[in-house]
Amino acid sequence: MRILVIEDEVKIANALARALRGQGYAVDVEHDSDGGYAMASTEPYDIMIVDRLLPGEYADGVALLRKLREEDIDAPALILTALGSTEQKTEGLDAGADDYLTKPFSVDELLARVRALLRRPTIHQDTVLRAGKLSLNTTLHETSYDGELLDLTVKEQALLEYLMRSEGRPVSKEQIISHVWDFDADILPNTVEVYIKYLRGKIDNRFKVHYIKTVRGVGYKFEAH
Repeated sequence: MRILVIEDEVKIANALARALRGQGYAVDVEHDSDGGYAMASTEPYDIMIVDRLLPGEYADGVALLRKLREEDIDAPALILTALGSTEQKTEGLDAGADDYLTKPFSVDELLARVRALLRRPTIHQDTVLRAGKLSLNTTLHETSYDGELLDLTVKEQALLEYLMRSEGRPVSKEQIISHVWDFDADILPNTVEVYIKYLRGKIDNRFKVHYIKTVRGVGYKFEAH
């Protein structure tokens, strides 16, 4: 899953990025509303975390979010702010925010809210993804087959999660890169092939199943049957 953090306080932005990457998410960071708009309007994100007070053309996170919603960019958005009055929260939610977290906040609470947003119908799927005997717990970061824990790296699990969330739908290498790796990561399509090979070795080949299928001319498709 890929997350855009738009936060002008560099220390906070970096701390959020570290925490989110530690959970296996791909994270891009922008420090003003102009950069945030440029990224959100051109790149696919599963969640946006937006500070309320931002420098730039769109004045603040609410104005930025309102602009994005007008352009039918519907990725779930969590607003971060030190402005916590009822009126201010209402304004943010009316602008298109899906959640609102007041500073100071705990990283654990933010991560829980991110997981909650990912469970909503616009993204679909639950905290525990299942396909046949394969189970991926996105909260505990554990993957098992028929009850046996698998030794997956953080990036392998992130790739598997994206494939499972796209079950039955072919996805290209470019789509995988855009959702599993950061924007500035130097990733080539061959890198995707390498990680697909890792997953097949640890799951398909090991347990004699065929979950990860190659779709010629397109990319890959995850199917449990």
